[in-house]
Amino acid sequence: MNPYETEPAHHGADEDGHRLVGSVADGEDTAVEAALRPKELDEFIGQEKVRAQLDLVLKAARARGATADHVLLSGAPGLGKTTLSMIIAAEMEAPIRITSGPAIQHAGDLAAILSSLQEGEVLFLDEIHRMSRPAEEMLYMAMEDFRVDVIVGKGPGATAIPLELPPFTLVGATTRAGLLPPPLRDRFGFTGHMEFYGPAELERVVHRSARLLDVGIDTEGAAEIAGRSRGTPRIANRLLRRVRDYAQVKADGAVDREIAAAALAVYEVDDRGLDRLDRSVLEALLKLFGGGPVGLSTLSVAVGEERETVEEVAEPFLVREGLLARTPRGRVATPAAWAHLGLTPPRQVPGGPGQGDLFAG
Repeated sequence: MNPYETEPAHHGADEDGHRLVGSVADGEDTAVEAALRPKELDEFIGQEKVRAQLDLVLKAARARGATADHVLLSGAPGLGKTTLSMIIAAEMEAPIRITSGPAIQHAGDLAAILSSLQEGEVLFLDEIHRMSRPAEEMLYMAMEDFRVDVIVGKGPGATAIPLELPPFTLVGATTRAGLLPPPLRDRFGFTGHMEFYGPAELERVVHRSARLLDVGIDTEGAAEIAGRSRGTPRIANRLLRRVRDYAQVKADGAVDREIAAAALAVYEVDDRGLDRLDRSVLEALLKLFGGGPVGLSTLSVAVGEERETVEEVAEPFLVREGLLARTPRGRVATPAAWAHLGLTPPRQVPGGPGQGDLFAG
């Protein structure tokens, strides 16, 4: 299984108040991930290119007897960035320290962490793009020269005391690589971009997690869960746990396609992975606004959610699935959205406002 992060509660949530198809972690995810997380690169499923490239980087570093180059991992939540950071530490036989960008708001916070690192230690910095600017500037020198300047005193009497650091490996993770300033991005010796998973890879993830959780599941049951997992191993594992619960209560504990489909229907996750929030956005767009275009604020009011929730939680997956499009005039539904909800798009009025060539042909 792959790593997890946190997210606010929305429609389509499970009993803990978290979206079942959210790509970030809740408390239960954190509790079970240690048992499901692969410990070696050979056990890690998917991300073939990143895995092969990273394997060369680590093997070369071990052959030289040196610390590995700094590594930057980018990609959506739930694809394996935290897991890979722990694998890097394991492969290098080094300890790992985990922190995050939002936790480092002052240069002194970073200096305290860096000054306590051991030689060869791996420092995993999640959401590195959210680190404060003063800490970011201190990190430049630490990454390149293994040195930081600690400022003592204030005003004209302040002095900079250079502090030498032992060689270490920084593993930075970000969901928004474009927000990283070039000077920071250029200091990473290896950059890997994590892609969404295909159905076959997710089936392997489900089978592996089912073995570790002692859940009996057949090929069709795993395929049903994989097909609704939005290309994300974290979601696949979360859905597997909910299907397991349903199978234990409603059946004999074994999971097949019928049991998986029935369980996910209870949790309002449809055959494309859309949950209640996603469908409420589509239904409002189609039924209230004729498919759009409609402004984001208006759409948010129609579904009773904050603007940021619709834009950052629901829209990315709907756009990736080709069900919704962002245009200068507002949000519009695609023909696939009408088909998915079983609705017929309105006939375009010649010369009237509408969706341009979206339904042409």
